Amino acid sequence: MADETQTLAQIRAERTALQREEDIVSFVRRLAQGRLDLVADEQRRRASGLDEQPAPLAERLAEVFGQQHGGGSARPPRETEVPVDHPLLQQLDELCDAHGFENMETLDDRSIGALADALGMFEKECSRQRHEMFERIDALTAEVVRRVREGGGAGAVIGDKQS
Repeated sequence: MADETQTLAQIRAERTALQREEDIVSFVRRLAQGRLDLVADEQRRRASGLDEQPAPLAERLAEVFGQQHGGGSARPPRETEVPVDHPLLQQLDELCDAHGFENMETLDDRSIGALADALGMFEKECSRQRHEMFERIDALTAEVVRRVREGGGAGAVIGDKQS
């Protein structure tokens, strides 16, 4: 919730910063989901009993990511620039490195299961963070609306932008 001493411009700036951070968390979450999809595809391939070598990853991407997932956001993702040193992106990369994501075809079944579990937990944590951010963004938006209504409508908005 916004502090009563904050100006409307400060509340908006805080909301904008939160929206940018949510965009980053959302982007990293989608990366984790994509990696989880690739791991699940490897698990399905193994469960099928086929002993053939998988096609190169680049050839499988369209098939794996083209599967219908449903339940996602109806809005297209916003253009998002994620700094390569963002802690959440680094955490995902470290998790994948620690569990051998790059060479998942060589992992035993137990290790690939551990990789899937770790990616799943990471994705859930990103989802939890996004949910908290949405609640904060909604509270800030409600505060902006309240102040605009109490402050005389559009005049309050224009006056705030000039200060």
